[in-house]
Amino acid sequence: MSMMDIKMFHERAAAAEREILNLKQQIESLQRNIMSDAPNNVTKEEFEKLQQENTKLTHRIAILRRTVEEQKNRLASKLFGSPDVISINDTLSELFRKAINTAYPNITDPPVVVTVSSNPKFGDYQCNSAMPLAHQLSNSGTKVIPRNVANEIMSKLETSPLVDKYEIAGAGYINIYLKRDFGQFVLSNWLMAGDVPPPYVKKKRVIVDFSSPNIAKEMHVGHLRSTIIGDSISRLLEYLGHNVLRLNHIGDWGTQFGMLIAHLQDKFPDYLTNVPPIQDLQTFYKESKTRFDEDEEFKKRAYECVIKLQAFEPDITKAWKMICDISRKEFEKVYTRLDIKVTERGESFYQKYMEAIVKELESRNLLEEDNGRKIMWGEQHGSGVPLTIVKSDGGFTYDTSDMACIKHRIEIERADWLIYVTDAGQSLHFQMLESCAKRAGILKSFHRVDHVGFGVVLGEDKKKFKTRSGDTVKLSELLDEGLKRALQKLKEKERDKVLSEEELKMAQESVAYGCIKYADLVHNRNHEYVFSFDKMLDDRGNTAVYLLYALTRIRSIARTANITKNELRQHVHNTPISLEHEKEWKLAKTLLKFPDVILGVSEDLCLHTLCDFCYEIACTFTEFYDKCYCIEKNQAGEIVKINMGRLLLTEVTAIVLEKCFSLLGLKPVKQM
Repeated sequence: MSMMDIKMFHERAAAAEREILNLKQQIESLQRNIMSDAPNNVTKEEFEKLQQENTKLTHRIAILRRTVEEQKNRLASKLFGSPDVISINDTLSELFRKAINTAYPNITDPPVVVTVSSNPKFGDYQCNSAMPLAHQLSNSGTKVIPRNVANEIMSKLETSPLVDKYEIAGAGYINIYLKRDFGQFVLSNWLMAGDVPPPYVKKKRVIVDFSSPNIAKEMHVGHLRSTIIGDSISRLLEYLGHNVLRLNHIGDWGTQFGMLIAHLQDKFPDYLTNVPPIQDLQTFYKESKTRFDEDEEFKKRAYECVIKLQAFEPDITKAWKMICDISRKEFEKVYTRLDIKVTERGESFYQKYMEAIVKELESRNLLEEDNGRKIMWGEQHGSGVPLTIVKSDGGFTYDTSDMACIKHRIEIERADWLIYVTDAGQSLHFQMLESCAKRAGILKSFHRVDHVGFGVVLGEDKKKFKTRSGDTVKLSELLDEGLKRALQKLKEKERDKVLSEEELKMAQESVAYGCIKYADLVHNRNHEYVFSFDKMLDDRGNTAVYLLYALTRIRSIARTANITKNELRQHVHNTPISLEHEKEWKLAKTLLKFPDVILGVSEDLCLHTLCDFCYEIACTFTEFYDKCYCIEKNQAGEIVKINMGRLLLTEVTAIVLEKCFSLLGLKPVKQM
């Protein structure tokens, strides 16, 4: 398969795009006729004929687009084995796996180690299998040096449209150099689509449990990580084509509602007829908690309210709903600001399922008596901490709720994959939950369960992030402070003098919310991190501000050349992306790693690698832009030359960065 094949495909695609454009213009003309002429100048029969013609043309466009897509897939299949083969790492690994199995058929499960090269002198990728394979052969009685093993592997390698050449270096490293034709083909397809297609994965039903605030308590900085990480994981899995259900397992049941309802009855006895003014639920909660801790009579009434709530008595249920509604509205304000989509399903939803799971576990003799409690051990009896399914007073616990949840999510929601996003301190609980669910036969071998743990947020004093008074930092106040700091930063850069009021507001929100999200995601979630507005608003280094600015800068290049996105997409049919200069090719190879980065994150659910990839793109683009002129101007500032091949490379860079930002929940703006 040669460049001639690629050129012919692009010519056919260009012709199809021209026909599509022509058809769209015809449709627009027909629509104008229909809208303007139908009431007065056109008969009913003529009007219906125009509508039928409009429908036919629309159908014709759909057929043409399908044809282009099918041709692209057929060509990809000829070139790279399958239209879905986008992962360079997977393709090279399979290539070397076949070669190693052919060279050493008696070795079971041979090591296949393919990595991105850290130095361009040693290729684009490396296969480092020769050393461990030589060690494995030596242990089985066949003494051999790694370099000879590398030569043997090389002799069995099939030709690949991805690979330009192989070289053996050092003790037995096999250096791999990619073909520029391959890079041009893939990047051209992304440009034509105006988007980056996801790498192929087997589609699953995934439930992501994240955020999970408690009713009557304001969302605080402790909810920040779960909310941001959970949202980005959901975005990434949705992009890969999984059927994702985002669940907000809020705390809306239990003892605290007894004390809240009892306090409501005392403070607002007419609550059934007049909605009480309790917008500040945090203060209301503290008042009820103080009474619960200090007043035995009040505590007794609070417990009575819990029993009535669990029995769904109408007046008590109304009070509960009232409190939940007030809290829910406050949560929604935060989710709206952060552009978070999540489906609420609180503990109350699982009340009847808790009753059912207790009966089921009891009937199967999976519960044991322990000082009045009913507990459950996992697959290894006596290992870890058992779940408390029923308390000594007969009440249910979080363990009961979580067992009911996991059963509902697997058997009713038909989930294949469960993800829980909570702090790392709950890791033992989720290990035990998974073990108990397996013992109960709820989880099968084909189900996947991940606890996405994370470290705490620290203040700049390296202690748990608190206000100066020692209180927990409210998330709404944190976002307000972010807006204030972002506006200050933009005014320092005198952006308020060049941006309109609306543009400045959009840039302010993009920077404020983007920097808060990115500062969280850029750190390995397993570690603690220090929350610092000064660091996250720095426009140097791996920060949201730097990356948002980098994308705005990249997008401005085409605007300077007075070329639109649609015009660039037309040029890709007859202009090859320029990859001759070493900096052009380096940038292209960075972009081509996107599918492997995404697949890696989908496995370990660590988003900092995607953040690092964004920073790598921005830095590599800067190297390219410093050495390769996209637009040349004369001394008068007039454009004298546009390098269209390089401009196409800037456009595909922007497309990849925008996709990464979308997955991270960042919102770029045209100007900042």
